Amino acid sequence: MALRPTEFDGGVPVDGYGPGFFRVGGKVWRGPVIATPTGARDWGGLDDVAALTALAGRVDVLFLGLGAEIGRPPAALVATLEAAGIAVEAMASPTAARSYNVTLSEGRRVACALIPV
Repeated sequence: MALRPTEFDGGVPVDGYGPGFFRVGGKVWRGPVIATPTGARDWGGLDDVAALTALAGRVDVLFLGLGAEIGRPPAALVATLEAAGIAVEAMASPTAARSYNVTLSEGRRVACALIPV
């Protein structure tokens, strides 16, 4: 599916996704990915807490995409991120990607960590 964002002031949007991949800023990423206004990088999934806490001070909100379905993230992960000053919104990955794009277009300090559908 292709996402059609409006205007991004220098931010890097999630352009699309499909089974096992995401397209962020025109580049295809296989497997879990973290997208921020400045770029994207591979992510080790829910056990890779260090990659998410590294966003502290750079983002205010993290949209956490848990795959094809809405799920509950590990409580310890949420507590760690909130202690680092990062608000966490967990949802299905397609919804997280769209929420990230909309919030990014508003110029907010936002990131998304996405598990493939």
